Amino acid sequence: MSIAAVVAYTIALALIPQFAGNYETRIAISVAMFSALALSWNFIGGFTGYPSFSTAAFFGLGCYIGALSQRAGLPAEAAWMIATVGVAAFAAALGAIILRLKGHYFAIGSIAIVEVTRLIISSWGSVTGGGDGLNVPLMTGTPDVVAARILYIMLAVMGGAFVATVIVDRSRLGFGLRCIHQNEDAADMVGVDTTRFKIAAFVLSALFCGLVGAVYASWVGYIDPTDSFSILLTVKVPVMALLGGAGTLAGPIVGAGVFVLLEEFFWANFLQWNRAILGIIIVFLIFFLPGGLLKIRYKNLLKKLSANRSADRSNTVSEGEAKG
Repeated sequence: MSIAAVVAYTIALALIPQFAGNYETRIAISVAMFSALALSWNFIGGFTGYPSFSTAAFFGLGCYIGALSQRAGLPAEAAWMIATVGVAAFAAALGAIILRLKGHYFAIGSIAIVEVTRLIISSWGSVTGGGDGLNVPLMTGTPDVVAARILYIMLAVMGGAFVATVIVDRSRLGFGLRCIHQNEDAADMVGVDTTRFKIAAFVLSALFCGLVGAVYASWVGYIDPTDSFSILLTVKVPVMALLGGAGTLAGPIVGAGVFVLLEEFFWANFLQWNRAILGIIIVFLIFFLPGGLLKIRYKNLLKKLSANRSADRSNTVSEGEAKG
């Protein structure tokens, strides 16, 4: 999927409010939002190869920092920027500590971050509203106008995350992150500042998540710890990136789009079994397409199919000659 294809895809999503209803616009918002989150995860999980499950922590902090800033009287745009900077600073400080862990230790630590931040927000009721949540000032305009505005903002965030992905991919940072992914000890020996590079990737993975969370809070008008720091969210986002192709430029966008559409389809048609069916399909795709949808090698697949057919024919001929 080329850069031109991503641009065309973004334009197509932006045109949905002009030609479709509120339902389709809501789906487009979900696609853009999860695309931005998957692109964010791709910096630390795709390029660097660190199995991060802290997406929900950054998303939730973005929700609450943005909501509290708006409740303090700041305009929505200023609140979003404060949330972005605040989450990025949190990730930088946290990354210096947690990125000392590797493998499954890092994965467990990143999940713990989600739970710790959720518990802190829940217990700090005098400021955050605790388990009762917070009301966020609503955006002005009719539901259709607000939905279209949120879609354009989410698409802008997605576009920013994609541009950052392209820049990182073609820079020394991207090269260093891929070296860390291949062999971190060897990368350190040849002069790659692994600590600084990993922290940079971790901050990039948090920055856009915080911005998306702040915009999401303005859209829904109400947030609570359970929804904002959802463990399901922190699992879905890596699955989306893996589904499309982790470490690729557009893989997270493709994976997010496919996942959201599949989820919507099964939710509408198989209400009782939608989670189970979707889980089976995702596990199937990840096991049989470990490189993601964008890394399918059609030529190799055709060669394998041709080789299997030739082998079957040879076996059939051999059996026929033996019987004769």
